[in-house]
Amino acid sequence: MKILVTGANGFVGKNLVAELRNRGYNHILEFTRDCDSMLLDKYTKECDFVFHLAGVNRTEDEIEFMEGNFGLASKLLELLKKNNNKAPVLITSSIQAEKDNPYGRSKKAGEESLFTYHKETGIKVYVYRLPNLFGKWSKPNYNTVVATFCHNIAREVDITVNNPETELNLCYIDDVLDEFLRALVGNPTVQDNFCVVPVTHTIKLGELANLIKSFKNSRTNLSIPNMEDGLTKKLYSTYLSFLPEDQFAYELNVNGDNRGSFTEFIRTPERGQVSVNISKPGITKGNHWHHTKNEKFLVVSGKGLIRFRKLDSDKIIEYRVSGEKLQVVDIPTGYTHSIVNVGETDLVTVMWANECFDPEKPDTYFVEV
Repeated sequence: MKILVTGANGFVGKNLVAELRNRGYNHILEFTRDCDSMLLDKYTKECDFVFHLAGVNRTEDEIEFMEGNFGLASKLLELLKKNNNKAPVLITSSIQAEKDNPYGRSKKAGEESLFTYHKETGIKVYVYRLPNLFGKWSKPNYNTVVATFCHNIAREVDITVNNPETELNLCYIDDVLDEFLRALVGNPTVQDNFCVVPVTHTIKLGELANLIKSFKNSRTNLSIPNMEDGLTKKLYSTYLSFLPEDQFAYELNVNGDNRGSFTEFIRTPERGQVSVNISKPGITKGNHWHHTKNEKFLVVSGKGLIRFRKLDSDKIIEYRVSGEKLQVVDIPTGYTHSIVNVGETDLVTVMWANECFDPEKPDTYFVEV
């Protein structure tokens, strides 16, 4: 199957081409603004399906809206007719097509040209009126406010929020791709004669700005966004794609002494805290118990001995652990416990606690095992 993608270097085009290849479609005919126009004639002879994504979103000359959004679509359809190619055609329009502005009118004209083409030829067409899209590889100050906010906030550049109560209707690029691939096999989501992406999200502009700012702050407060919320999860992935190349890494606050170190890695209000503990050979850490706080220990390097004693008992329970055999040891409440480095190298333990450490309520009581 040969698939023609116009606008293949654009935001949607790059993502679509990459996903088509992921799904095993290897014959992709990529047409971009840098291609010779004669190439479009060649591709319209060969293709079995058309994704017409090329268009003009922003320009200083309003005439270019009509040329890029209506003119190119008309040319594409004329070439398909000339070459007697009955391949289905998918075109990306915009919710702006409902508005009486230069961009909206140009998108509306592109839609009508495709509907006319269908009436004249009977060939399948799919017209998608897309809301505000966001995701990796989008362009700041061009595609979407999400891209602009992510780009600027990641670089500590001021952003402008004119009206924080403005409500946005957003659609994530991966959800767009899933829908486009359904259309590719003849199973689009249709609503009122138009095709739609069934998964969208709404958020106020002020909330969007604050949420993306929280992503940046998470490197210092070690918080992880709520991934149960679909929009938050998608926005966080988008934000990370805008990190400057020299800022992928960040340092943690290491609490160290002659015994080793203890470093908090991740803090969440609903899933607890993850830390990394390093103990020098012969060092014992712990010798305390908790009322409600519970933990999981995972030794990833070195050799250790985890010891337990129930507060009302003299019986000592021991578990030998090492990085050679990864196993998780639960630390129950009501048991004083310790971990001893019995090896000759550093003992490295990943520790999870069901709650973040609160110095005002540590729930930690020192008692020797």
